[in-house]
Amino acid sequence: MRFFHLPAMRGGLLALLAAVLFGISTPLVQLAGAGLGAFTTAALLYAGAALMGAWLRQPVEREAALRRADLKRLSWMALFGAVVGPVGLAWGLQHTSGTSASLMLALEALCTAVLARMLYREVMDRRVWTAMLLLLAGGMVLVVDRGLNGGAQLLGLLAVLAATLAWGIDNTLSRALAERDPGQVVLGKSLLGVGATVLLAVAAGEPRPEWSAALALLAIGASGYGLSLRLYLLAQRAFGAARTGSVFAFAPFIGALVAIALGDRSLSWGMATGGVLMLAGVALHLAESHGHAHDHEWLDHEHAHRHDDGHHDHVHEPMPVGEHSHPHQHTPLRHTHPHVPDVHHAHPH
Repeated sequence: MRFFHLPAMRGGLLALLAAVLFGISTPLVQLAGAGLGAFTTAALLYAGAALMGAWLRQPVEREAALRRADLKRLSWMALFGAVVGPVGLAWGLQHTSGTSASLMLALEALCTAVLARMLYREVMDRRVWTAMLLLLAGGMVLVVDRGLNGGAQLLGLLAVLAATLAWGIDNTLSRALAERDPGQVVLGKSLLGVGATVLLAVAAGEPRPEWSAALALLAIGASGYGLSLRLYLLAQRAFGAARTGSVFAFAPFIGALVAIALGDRSLSWGMATGGVLMLAGVALHLAESHGHAHDHEWLDHEHAHRHDDGHHDHVHEPMPVGEHSHPHQHTPLRHTHPHVPDVHHAHPH
């Protein structure tokens, strides 16, 4: 049972659940968006995400609210994550199979991890690099297997590749907002994305969707983009950007299995091998236990926290129960315990 108390467990499971929701959504988008324009499809997906974000918003006593200074970063997130990413995926799904598109999304993890290492200097030890390589190898085996079996058109795969790169940038940008209310982040990013894609859909003269297709895409967007993004942000908060992105690489495998269940009869030994490699990578992440003596410097910030985690010992009258949010300070501290690169453990090695 000790495994379930490892510090990586919470972040890893949140990232895995986010991956499952997003992975399921990819082949469903191909079905629901058939015959629709890419801009219209993207707008409906993020309209659903916006509805989910509005529903999941928390009061300021529970989660730190977005600030005006966050608008610039949120706008860049919307551009890459709610415009370029979904438009590229929607267009690519119209020109290649759902299985091929799902598998190509495995490259998102590599982009996220590399950018997180460059921008946030997140620690990536031998276990993390091994897990990343297993996930990447699994994704590559799946992609190569699909390529050898034919049926994937180059332009469609390149469009999906552009979407993975855009989402990798979005994932890295979102790390700085992981301490904010994830419901507000989902809502703000989604509204900005919807506004842009609706204007592009009108400018491109795309046809209006049928009600059935619109409702289906709204529902897919609410779960596969809205709820999934909220879980992803919570995973980044607990787990760091690189590790979250790497575990999220399990999404392509989920999407491929769903595509097969929906009628794509392309299961092969290559796909099974890739799945085993990815499962091994996820297991390595979840079992991570990195501990050493480290120093905490003076820190003044605001985020949701508890008073039983060894880092929040400030006093309330009366003491609150469970998670709550308010500006608070951390005094210098040196101690030893297992940890991952969350907001309190960004120290260099």
